[in-house]
This record gives sequence, structure tokens and C-alpha cells, in this order.
Amino acid sequence: MGNLVASMNGTSASLSLGKAVEGLLVRQTNPTNLDQVSFAYMSPNDKLNIVDDANTLNQFSRSVSVSKQAFEMALSLNISTPFAAVFRFLNMSQDEKNSTVLGNEVLGVEMGTHIKNLTDKINITFKTISYKGNTPNCSSWDGKGVKPNWTTEGCETYESDAGITCQCSHLTFFAILLSPINETISSADLKNLTIITQAGCGLSMFFLGVVLFMHFLIRKNKASQTTVILVHLVLALFLLNFSFLVNNQVAQVKSSVGCQIMAVFMHYFMLATFSWLAAQAFHICLNLYKGGQVQMQSYILALSATAWILPAVVVVILAILGKYGEQTIYADNPKDNVDMCWINDNKVHYIVNIGYYVLVFLFTFSTVIITLSWIFCLSRTRKGNRGEGRTGRSIVTVMGLCCQLGVSWGFAFFAYGSLRIPATYIFTILNSFQGFFLFIYYYNTTKSKQTEGSSSSQSFTSRATLKTGLEIISNPYMNVPHPKNN
Repeated sequence: MGNLVASMNGTSASLSLGKAVEGLLVRQTNPTNLDQVSFAYMSPNDKLNIVDDANTLNQFSRSVSVSKQAFEMALSLNISTPFAAVFRFLNMSQDEKNSTVLGNEVLGVEMGTHIKNLTDKINITFKTISYKGNTPNCSSWDGKGVKPNWTTEGCETYESDAGITCQCSHLTFFAILLSPINETISSADLKNLTIITQAGCGLSMFFLGVVLFMHFLIRKNKASQTTVILVHLVLALFLLNFSFLVNNQVAQVKSSVGCQIMAVFMHYFMLATFSWLAAQAFHICLNLYKGGQVQMQSYILALSATAWILPAVVVVILAILGKYGEQTIYADNPKDNVDMCWINDNKVHYIVNIGYYVLVFLFTFSTVIITLSWIFCLSRTRKGNRGEGRTGRSIVTVMGLCCQLGVSWGFAFFAYGSLRIPATYIFTILNSFQGFFLFIYYYNTTKSKQTEGSSSSQSFTSRATLKTGLEIISNPYMNVPHPKNN
């Protein structure tokens, strides 16, 4: 670009890089008398124009104004003849996040050097263009990669009755991305959910960490199959919470490779958590069927291979296809937008994550219904205590069982439309207690194991117990008295 400017005889030149890419270059020949330069046009079919009088910019539907400070900064960075070139791209609607670009128009501003941290910012204005039902976000792209990977960093969005104005503190490629209103969230709700999520993940990690500490460092007896499966679930959930907590910090580094790695790890541990929830439900059903300890060769090994390797296969395939990267959670105030490292293709997200969890949810929810029916059957066969004072304990048992099998994740299904915000709050709060209930469950199962080991008077029936929820309950189908024949 510098050679082109040096060979110019005039102060401006039209640029063309194909049918869908055109531009306009302006140079300032007097370094001692620098001034703002504005470019404008009415529609994508019109040519770019240089506008000398800023007061006439209102006559155009699109405009780009390069500030005097930008020219001064270029001059200070050894650009002998300050210039500004504005390019218009009409064929860059597809990007890494499958975003919707306002008007399918992308603008690029080039000054021959790296301009950033402007206080008198670059102004980009779009008027008389419809975007009803969507929230606009001014975004930029540094030109790296095959497809644009947009970010809102360095750009501010201002909406008015006249249109949309972007104010950006650096030079690069610019576009206005549109996100449906139901995909945005109020700044207040986003902040509240962020606080609840961080506190909930921290609380859950604490109890999950206690479980891992107790199991690997202070456990004295051999772990049962139930305990081993639980510890695998605890480990997957602990790493999922940890990766979620550090996700935003990694995204703020703005390293595409680092963000992809972060997204891979978080997605893997999420799928692994789903897999171990299904394994937990399968183990409960198998115990109910067999009435106690499962006597199968390499049973735990088979569960472990399935629950850990299957998610790895899915994640590796998606990584090869390049489906991981930076994702933005849009707020009604663009300043409060939050970046995270995640899947950048919504179709893949729905097919893989939602589809996978639907299968897990149907299985685990069915297990909850079967187990609660089993508990109800047992309560009717017991003699003596008819349940006085057990209502509170039963409620806690049900909640613990739901958290243990991940049924609370099902509230994510209702996070659409008018129920989106309430369902998200319920989902976030309930999952904050998942680590606590898993800790209680682990403590009771290990405590009961120690009690069984210290008592020699236990019968085979009491040894073949199923630890369900927060209490140890004998299989009712092994103890129901048979009716007498008349």
C-alpha cells in the first residue's frame, strides 16, 4: 500500500479487488495540516465518495470517518505521507461463528501501520437499514484466519432512531453483527447469573474436592462399585466446573489457539459428565434388577472405557473440523458482552450437546421415576414407622437423587422464549448444589461400607444393599412377604 501511495500524483484513488471488493484511498500531502477524512455512500451498489464537509454526512446511509488523531499517530509511526484507505467487502457474510452481518457489508480501514488506542475514535455509521428483531453489535476482525472471527473488543455500539454508530479505537475490518433478541440477555441478569455461576461452581468444586481428598488420601476400606462410579462422576464434574471458571480468563487473552484448547477441554469434560451421569443411572437400574452387587467381569473397566473414550472421540472429530473458538454472550448493553471459548457453530452445539443430553436425560429421568417408585414400594412394606417426620428427609432424598443423576440439567430445555431467564436462574442455582449432594452421597456410602466391614452379624441380604440417594435401603423385592395360600 505504501508503494501505491508514493506513486500517486493526486490525493485520492479508487481501488478495486474484484466485483465484490472496492475501495477508496486518500492521502494528506501536508503533514503540518492534518484533518479528519470521511467516506460515504448510499447503498452497496453505489461508489464510495470522499466527503469534505462533515455536516453533509447525514445525506448518506453509510459513512466512515477517520479522525485527525489517527493520521497524527500514523505520522508518528514513520509514515512519511499519511493516508487512509477504506475497503468495502460484499462477500464476507460467512464467518467462524455463523453470525448474521448487517447488510452483508464488511468495511476495512488501512493506514499502512498498526493504529490502536485512539481516543478520537473511528466512526462508522449505518442508517435507514432494517434490523428489527435483532440486537446490533459493532465488531472487528484482525484479518487472521480463512474466515472472520469477530470480537467486540475496542468497539462501542450506539443505537438511535437515525441508525447505528460504531466507535472503534483501532483500525482493522469492521462489521455490525446481528443477534436475535431472544439470544441476548439484560446486563443486570448477565451480571447476576455470572455471580451465581461463579459462586455455585466454587461451592460445588469445594465439596467435590473434599470427596476426591477423602477417597484418595484418607479412605481405609476397598471402594465398592457404587463408590468407584461416583468418584469418576465427581472427577469429571470437578474438572468441568474448573474449566468453566477459567474459561472467560482464557478468552480475554485473545489467543485463538489457547481458546480452542480451552473449548476442547471444557466440552470434553461436559460430555464426560453426561456419560458418567448415564453410567450412574445404569448402575442403579442394574442393582435394582440384580438386588445387590453386580457380578460382571471387568464391569467398572467397561463403564470407564465407554464414559471417558466416547466423549474424546466426539471432541477430536469436532476439533479436526475446526468447530471450537471464541463465542460471545450478548447483553443488551454491548459493553457488558462476555466472551468465552466454546463451540462456534450453533448447529453442532444443538446436534451434539442437546442431542446427547436428551438421550442421557431420558435415561436418568426414567431411572429417577423407577427408583422413587421402588422407595414408595419399600415404604409400604415396612412395619412400625409409618413415615412420621420423614417428609423433609424424603424431599432431600428426591433432590439429592435428581442432582446425583443430573436431572436438574433438564431445566436447560426450558431456556427459550419467555421462560429463558427464569429457567436459566433455576438451572444455575440447582446445579450449584450438585457437588454438595454428591458429597453427602459419598459420605453416607463410605460410612455404611465401614459399618458393614466392622460388623460380622450382617446377613447376605443386608450386605447386598443398594445405596440410593442419601440413605441405605434394602431391596424391597427381596423382603416383601409372600401371601399365604388359603
